[in-house]
Amino acid sequence: MHDEDAPDWGFATRALRTGHQRTAEGEHCEPIFTTSSFVFASAAEAAARFAGESPGNIYSRFTNPTVRAFEQRLAALEGGAACVATASGMAAILATCMGLLKAGDHLVASRSLFGSTTMLFDKYLARFGVETSYVDLTDPGAWAAAIRPQTRLLFLETPSNPLTEMAEIAPLAELAHAHGCLLAVDNCFSTPVLQRPLALGADLVIHSATKYLDGQGRCVGGAVVGDAKHVGEDVFGVVRTAGPSMSPFNAWLFLKGLETLELRMQAHGQAAAALARWLEVHPAVQQVHYPGLASHPQHHLVGEGRQQRSGGGILSFEVAGGRPAAWRVIDATRLCSITANLGDTKTTITHPASTTHGRLSPEARAVAGIGEGLIRVAVGLECVGDIQADLARGLDAGS
Repeated sequence: MHDEDAPDWGFATRALRTGHQRTAEGEHCEPIFTTSSFVFASAAEAAARFAGESPGNIYSRFTNPTVRAFEQRLAALEGGAACVATASGMAAILATCMGLLKAGDHLVASRSLFGSTTMLFDKYLARFGVETSYVDLTDPGAWAAAIRPQTRLLFLETPSNPLTEMAEIAPLAELAHAHGCLLAVDNCFSTPVLQRPLALGADLVIHSATKYLDGQGRCVGGAVVGDAKHVGEDVFGVVRTAGPSMSPFNAWLFLKGLETLELRMQAHGQAAAALARWLEVHPAVQQVHYPGLASHPQHHLVGEGRQQRSGGGILSFEVAGGRPAAWRVIDATRLCSITANLGDTKTTITHPASTTHGRLSPEARAVAGIGEGLIRVAVGLECVGDIQADLARGLDAGS
């Protein structure tokens, strides 16, 4: 390893090499440090490490070489100065909010959020005096109107789950900074392969590493990427103290996932685009939500040199007949996995209104545009023709 060369490395090289500091054994693959604690040479060394006066490992809740390698690699891919790995994507959001917000603060969030994120804001942050206002993701005026003197954070997913709506990140970053706020972007759907929010002015990037960063549905984890102060100190302090930490074994799997991330995201995007075009002309489909289609309202943000390099690997579509019709399509599949997870090499399919967003009230789902006939597909790496044939079982029966 020659870390001094790292700033000049391309994306694929950074995804393979960053963060691996070989031990005296000279291992080629990153080792898994499955240890709870680390031994000090002396009492003085232990005291210096605990006081932050000397670098080194202390306890795997907050210092572990395998986890640190994953953090350094993801930070390099996202273009951030610091990364903190967590036990799950939701733990990453919780640690961010606990590290940056206090009682009396105000949060502005997109109403097009993952259901658990909305529940976290409304049911739990509210108990501790943090109020949340929800706005239309794609309406800059609504974001500006919602900001108060107490607002500290703007939070969004782009593309959103499950409708793949997109917000323009750079203007929102300017808006946040003009009011002394931070902008946090959940980059789970795009990954740094397709979109780099920090380069567009965002302050923090949130990941559910469970999804594309792993890529094979093997384990659960999360991460926050940003600057040395807000992430390296504030968010890290929460993880060190409260302990929603990533395990070394999971970090090792995520390191392996990052090695193939660019290749996988390109393949996912190509397959999803082909499937979206096929669905758009199917007589049983009322509407397809996919940023790579010209019919998508924010299609202008997609393409080389634009905010997002391609449409990504996730789409949703609507069928007539509400929940019964959507369930018939889903239940007719034999290839697709009926599961709410996404970002897997295997195609997954789910009914958002009764799964990922099922804990929201019917009114909240209606406001978010999540209808009973909506189906979400996270397109995997199978042959596209086989995925089409699998969906056609249910769609052709209802058309």
